[in-house]
Amino acid sequence: MRQLQEFQEDRMVRKSVKITVCTMAAVMAFSGMNITANAAASSSVLPSGGIELTLAKGNKLESLSTGTKSTKQIESIIETVIRDDQMDTTPEASEEESFKNLVIAQVNDYVNVRSLPSEEGEIVGKLYDDSVGLFISEENGWYQISSGSVTGYVKAEYCVTGDEAVELAKKVGTRLATVNTTLKVRTEPSLEASVLGLVPLEDDLVVSDETDGWVQVDTEEGLGWVSTEFVSLHTEFVEAESKEEEAKRLAKEKEERERARAAAAAKAATSSKSSGSSGSAPAVTYAASGDNEMGTAVADYALQFVGNPYVYGGSSLTNGTDCSGFVMSVYANFGVSLPHSSSADRSQGSAVDGLANAQAGDLICYSGHVALYIGNGQIVHASTAKTGIIVSNADYKKVLAVRRIF
Repeated sequence: MRQLQEFQEDRMVRKSVKITVCTMAAVMAFSGMNITANAAASSSVLPSGGIELTLAKGNKLESLSTGTKSTKQIESIIETVIRDDQMDTTPEASEEESFKNLVIAQVNDYVNVRSLPSEEGEIVGKLYDDSVGLFISEENGWYQISSGSVTGYVKAEYCVTGDEAVELAKKVGTRLATVNTTLKVRTEPSLEASVLGLVPLEDDLVVSDETDGWVQVDTEEGLGWVSTEFVSLHTEFVEAESKEEEAKRLAKEKEERERARAAAAAKAATSSKSSGSSGSAPAVTYAASGDNEMGTAVADYALQFVGNPYVYGGSSLTNGTDCSGFVMSVYANFGVSLPHSSSADRSQGSAVDGLANAQAGDLICYSGHVALYIGNGQIVHASTAKTGIIVSNADYKKVLAVRRIF
């Protein structure tokens, strides 16, 4: 806390120095006088709106609202400096102001991004509902935008921008804190508060509140606080997808499905042959469910390990694993390689449109957490050190993404 106080005090000193240096420069430039270098003591706002400055010799300069021409020039410069310094330049305010330059799609599915501001323009990409682009220009009822790798035109009637986009951006965007080091999460915004848990490097945590030097984040152990000194704050939006990116995604999804089906079929055949053996582990039972057969096989396999321990940084399904280690190790059994990172899991496989469309085997991604969907609105996951691997309702907390591997 002492370090935070020192940091805050340093910010105040630097702010004071900024006003003083600019004021000194203005006075010296126009009058040749020397003034003291203590803004807090040497300047004050007069009732008339002028600035009162203390000279080095202890004399006072008359109110800058009167006097010579050079004095009025000084007043103009100083008032500009004070006005600029009093503006809200916090990162939150600056980011919110930038939201005015966003173009946000408001459609049932997607709006085409075209090469020209016309229906005759070639389709170069898609801006999906609630997806975001950066405003470039407006022409004949079309917005030119840049979004992801796509630059082109969208019909203005299907989008919002300007002041209207500011509040909408807060709703469709996700405020995140990216962890810069293995970090302690505390119960209160204080270094003296007890530790709620640990979060790993590069984890993305959803921010629910912000205060001076601290942010409240959503973790598997519950809401807790982390110091902003060790996280990077940003708001994440969904961007447009180019035609080429869409084609590559569809081809990759098809390839992954075929590869996963082959691996699962081979695994099922092996398990069937060995089911009569006297091994210590129970035989795996695969339950087919239409087109979701492979995902159901994954879910059934994962459910074997319910009750086993949670271990931070672990990946052993029997001796202990954390959430991303759990899904990584389960899928490894089916020949699929996933990263040991809940944040990275949000970009694996293909996107699924919300929890309502989830199928068994899908990855359900949360703030700093990932789980496996098992159907009927439930998940299996390595939750916390207290609970271990458990089954929970999938909507027990806000879902950031649903990803399909099969």
